[in-house]
Amino acid sequence: MTKYTANSGRHLSMAGIPFDANSSYLRGAAAAPPLIRASLFSDSSNLWTENGLDLGRNNLLHDLGDLTLGSDTASAFPLIEAKVRELSASGNPLICLGGDHSITYPVVKGLAAHYQHLTILHFDAHPDLYDNFEGNRFSHACQFARILEEKLARRLVQIGIRTLNQHQLDQARRFGVEIVTMRNLARLAELKLEGPLFISFDLDVFDPAFVPGVSHYEPGGMSVREALEVIQKLEVNLVGTDIVEYNPTRDINSQTAVVAAKVLKEIAAVMLREENKSGEWP
Repeated sequence: MTKYTANSGRHLSMAGIPFDANSSYLRGAAAAPPLIRASLFSDSSNLWTENGLDLGRNNLLHDLGDLTLGSDTASAFPLIEAKVRELSASGNPLICLGGDHSITYPVVKGLAAHYQHLTILHFDAHPDLYDNFEGNRFSHACQFARILEEKLARRLVQIGIRTLNQHQLDQARRFGVEIVTMRNLARLAELKLEGPLFISFDLDVFDPAFVPGVSHYEPGGMSVREALEVIQKLEVNLVGTDIVEYNPTRDINSQTAVVAAKVLKEIAAVMLREENKSGEWP
């Protein structure tokens, strides 16, 4: 991983997790981190967030590059967990670029070593609550079952769901998961979230019209603006996020990478809200 020089101020750490061995349909998400990073730093836009925070300010964003991982779960997951535990020990927020959604399990496991009573806000078309999917308990369709079994979070709130089946509904009831489906998106106004908060952001929460570069197309999803409004209204201690399931093999003109970078910037703005000295912003 890339070396960096830390400063005494609060900053963000960003690390790529290029792993997709637990994808159930199409592989490709392991190639995503450098492409999201390229869109973030592209001259086609800038590093200012919508609330007036300049992420390009010196030493505010520490890009640590990508983890070096093997292609099997048994070797990759302990490395991911250990690195997240190490990075989160500083108390600075952490941004993880996936990768398939299975990485959320070791990421949350690493965070839970420092943050008790995590709340997870999960954006996705899919609940990912299977006990076992196609013979794989660590599939990207199972990670939240593993997290809740091990009591790594006190609360899981899921937004944008539109593929719920009976097994996953039974799992949600078993674990006390709060699900806001797309057809009932107005229920978002009722949510009261507490920190410490972790956002797990699967890009297929969006309607595929906005993100062609995902493996699982599920029509009827959120618009980019709808998702950003949820993020921008958060007023809790946001300690970490992962942005997952970008599959570059299906993207068109980097459209999905650009959306991922936009989501990243607005999540970062919430993480560092207290660092924003820009004053009143239009």
